[in-house]
Amino acid sequence: MYTFMFNFAKDRKDLGQELFLAWTGWVCVWTALLLFLLAILGACSIINRFTRIAGELFGLLIAMLFMQQAIRGVVEEFGIPQREDRNQTAFLPSWRFGNGMFALVLSFGLLLTALRSRKARSWRYGTGWLRGLIADYGVPFMVVVWTAVSYIPVNDVPKGIPRRLFSPNPWSPGAYSNWTVIKEMLDVPPLYIVGAFIPATMIAVLYYFDHSVASQLAQQKEFNLKKPASYHYDLLLLGFLVILCGLIGIPPSNGVIPQSPMHTKSLATLKHQLLRNKLVSTVRKSMRKNANLGQLYSSMQEAYNEMQTPLVYQTPPALGLKELKESTIQLASSTGFIDAPVDETVFDVDKDVDDLLPVEVKEQRLSNLLQAMMVGACVAAMPVLKKIPTSVLWGYFAFMAIESLPGNQFWERILLLFTAPSRRYKVLEECHATFVETVPFKAIVTFTLFQTAYLLVCFGITWIPIAGVLFPMMIMLLVPVRQYLLPKFFKGVHLQELDAAEYEEAPAMTFNMSCEDQDPQARTTRIDSGEILDELITRSRGEIRHTQSPKVTSSSPASLGDMKPAYSPRLSQRAYSPRLNELRAEQSPRLTGKGVELKETPSPRPSILGKSPHGSSSS
Repeated sequence: MYTFMFNFAKDRKDLGQELFLAWTGWVCVWTALLLFLLAILGACSIINRFTRIAGELFGLLIAMLFMQQAIRGVVEEFGIPQREDRNQTAFLPSWRFGNGMFALVLSFGLLLTALRSRKARSWRYGTGWLRGLIADYGVPFMVVVWTAVSYIPVNDVPKGIPRRLFSPNPWSPGAYSNWTVIKEMLDVPPLYIVGAFIPATMIAVLYYFDHSVASQLAQQKEFNLKKPASYHYDLLLLGFLVILCGLIGIPPSNGVIPQSPMHTKSLATLKHQLLRNKLVSTVRKSMRKNANLGQLYSSMQEAYNEMQTPLVYQTPPALGLKELKESTIQLASSTGFIDAPVDETVFDVDKDVDDLLPVEVKEQRLSNLLQAMMVGACVAAMPVLKKIPTSVLWGYFAFMAIESLPGNQFWERILLLFTAPSRRYKVLEECHATFVETVPFKAIVTFTLFQTAYLLVCFGITWIPIAGVLFPMMIMLLVPVRQYLLPKFFKGVHLQELDAAEYEEAPAMTFNMSCEDQDPQARTTRIDSGEILDELITRSRGEIRHTQSPKVTSSSPASLGDMKPAYSPRLSQRAYSPRLNELRAEQSPRLTGKGVELKETPSPRPSILGKSPHGSSSS
């Protein structure tokens, strides 16, 4: 936003670069007044009108801007920066090419290693605390690692290769001159003081939307927060911070995405782990006492209540644990174990505790205070930050863009559009959003194409020099578009699924690949025998994989029936979805002596995912 404003002011004779900061001070004053007005009038009460379509489109737009800056930065590593001496050795064509190639190594190195480190919790190697440490702090650690790598050829290349961040130190001469910009604000022509209201409106709308989306993501209903929300107070405080920044000549900031949702998620993970450890120990203690199922859950409820620390003025929740799993009750009833002592055949300690335990957040203010203090300490760490190569920063921008895509249903639907019709069943073989099964594919395509076109319009506006400040208004325009326009083109039930307020996920299933309008031979040709062969042989030596049956040894149980199967969370068949609890068809390609054929079972409700768009309707 400040770039657009500077490009507007720099060539104005009555404004120019001399009065630019004074003019931006007036912009911040107008922005603060608008934020005050929004907070006083309770504008945050319409936060519920910002549905998933607006939030996910805004998130994908931010990801595109991050990726655009990353690509542009890497390309500029091959050129000569502005306001630099072109006669320097580092700017010779050969060294510029070497700097660009080294920048590719550093940026892609950081991107790949950062993405890998975020999945460290699922690694097979290392202890649990080490994997958790790498998953939480691997990204900043990789910044340090690749910064150290950039110093390896420092003695063999000219100064300036690779290029590093540039920023003046806070204690440099002239660094405090901008702090007195308030003295020059009265020198700004009255016309520009009034005209500052236009960019101020755009900034206020952007901050309001950014604040609303961050509040929704960080205070989701699934987190079960106890402390009351204070959206209006937050917006009022933001107004004071904006006017303070404008009066001392620094640009205001409201960077709450993605750190605010990530902060809430990290606190939820902490309390979930503490509660889980307590409940697991309680369950095992009850099993040693030969408690029945009712006594088991009663002791778990008591242990859960002991771990709660509700506020003084709030009533603790009446029901802390989730309702019992239907599969657990049915299994206990069918085997006659409802009043019998519980063992792990009825209650799987490792899995059932996770299913029953609600997500909660360790609500406190200490981590927020420490985060703000560390940000303030970064001002004194500026000499250290200037050692980071700019190419590492471009890799970090790309990482931020890619990391924001998982969980975005808009992005998942885009990927679904590029999935071959014969391969769409693979979407159902993994955990997937419920709309995949409940909404016709034609409606999914139409809704996704609308969102994509709207996204490209918003992205194109950011390329227009002066009109680029209008893109926040395009995001706000989605509210009336969603409420009044889209219901004319989509069924209400389909919109409710595609634009759901919550991310509801259906468990993996074995997809019924058959379609009623296809003959058996056509269905068979959809399965590639080479694909099945790749799953049967090893990659390196091409050996056939043999399924190993359990071997009975002297240390084995008396009978194979006494052997308990190893638990695998990915292969568990106890997944339950309250909205998709109908019976599903189980059909998978199998090898027989005659070749590849399909084993079919009746399906009360065939999935619509594999059907052609011509065979379904969105209205």
